Amino acid sequence: MANIKVYVPRDTTACSLGADSVAVSLQHYFSNNDIDCEVVRSGSRGLYWLEPLIEIETDSGRIAYGPIGPNIIDEFIAAKFWKINKEHWSYLGVVDEIPYLQKQQRVTFARVGVIDPLSLSDYENHFGFSGLKQALDMSSQEIVSQIKDSGLRGRGGAAFPTGIKWQTVLDTKSVQKYVVCNADEGDSGTYSDRMLMESDPLCLIEGMTIAGIAVGADKGYIYLRDEYPLAFSVLEEAIVLARNSNFLGENILDSGKNFDLEIRLGAGAYICGEETSMLESLEGKRGEVRPKPPLPAIKGLFGKPTVINNVISLASVAAIIVNGASSYQNYGVNRSRGTLPFQLSGNIKYAGLVEIPFGATLKDLLYEYGGGSRSGRPLKAVQVGGPLGAYLPESQWDTPLDYEAFASIGGMLGHGGIVAFDDTVDMCAQARFSMEFCAIESCGKCTPCRIGSVRGVEVIDRIKAGENSVKNKELLLELCDTMVTGSLCAMGGLTPYPVRSALEYFAEDFESGS
Repeated sequence: MANIKVYVPRDTTACSLGADSVAVSLQHYFSNNDIDCEVVRSGSRGLYWLEPLIEIETDSGRIAYGPIGPNIIDEFIAAKFWKINKEHWSYLGVVDEIPYLQKQQRVTFARVGVIDPLSLSDYENHFGFSGLKQALDMSSQEIVSQIKDSGLRGRGGAAFPTGIKWQTVLDTKSVQKYVVCNADEGDSGTYSDRMLMESDPLCLIEGMTIAGIAVGADKGYIYLRDEYPLAFSVLEEAIVLARNSNFLGENILDSGKNFDLEIRLGAGAYICGEETSMLESLEGKRGEVRPKPPLPAIKGLFGKPTVINNVISLASVAAIIVNGASSYQNYGVNRSRGTLPFQLSGNIKYAGLVEIPFGATLKDLLYEYGGGSRSGRPLKAVQVGGPLGAYLPESQWDTPLDYEAFASIGGMLGHGGIVAFDDTVDMCAQARFSMEFCAIESCGKCTPCRIGSVRGVEVIDRIKAGENSVKNKELLLELCDTMVTGSLCAMGGLTPYPVRSALEYFAEDFESGS
């Protein structure tokens, strides 16, 4: 029998569901039965309700089966799945034709789940390092102009134009400059950064190297969430691979240009997702917000000009350089260009990652991809943009997925995390959680955030208990206004968004006895 390639995901979610055990069982069986088979540990496709998803390489494309857990692996092997058993209950057909994937436009995630994350040849065979090679033949200004013209914006929350950040760092005179990747992915319902780092780490390394060449920085740091041990080990190995092949380090590809990377683990503080707190932590200090100005692009890490971008922003760079700014501009609507990997979670039937251009609606994601609630009950509320995002009722679900459109209804897209709730949710409890979360995670530097969040929890408790409800609701709204206008950063400034939206759209949940 000709060589068979069987792909088993090596992704945190898949591994938590037994993918490692499945891979070992498959390799053991093939070896003991003298079957010429290679078990490849790929990343995840992001269809998490089907994990572990097993793929077999054929002339017609990869054939998928799932979910195949350790409890059924012996039965799965007995069915001789590698001979393409279409009668098996887990048979899904050609993986690229599964509707959930077929309807997506994967740009940044084009290689995720397809390649072996730690194979240089796999990466290069899928256009890896093509962007870096082109960038080495371009001037710094040409690279920065391409990123500006593409319309790429930050994918971490504020959605600030990436190219403008890079231009500021390029124009600021300094012998030493830095590139910092904010990989402290702490928002509820988000996992796209983790998926990218575990499944296509060289893409992030390539994007950061291009950023360094563009602005004149020779040193980069990945500030990684401490709770991502697999991403840490994969990234560490990928950095060594890139360095040993001269895609990283000194005199990259004999260009005379230098750029190298280090990983720094976060300390488990949500506030360090804010860029200036992250810089403080990188410098070995307590993670507290810095006042702005000066901007980090002018005075950032160790007081030097610093590019700070999210994982997905940097991972999008190489494809823009290879295909041109206009190719990226072709996706999206208005000022929201390109694609965004949305992450469906919570009470949703088909949880997973969906990369599509801006412009679809929340309802499209919830029903066309997510399949409605997992419980089968009606969906009641959706939180978009992490724990500081507004809770949106069904009347808002036709809003286009567009930064400005969401801002106009008091919401935000943020990192693209979407958490769904059915009609059993208590929205007063969710509002209380928002204030409590802020109280726990506040760096404590400014009074509106540090004290306001604690008082917020107390006021919500009084409202729920029926104590002078009308006056306390007025007090809660005034407290929210103070936090929005007086907080130093988005931690305190955005916490009122979920609270006010819950109070506005789900007022009945704030009545005592409800």
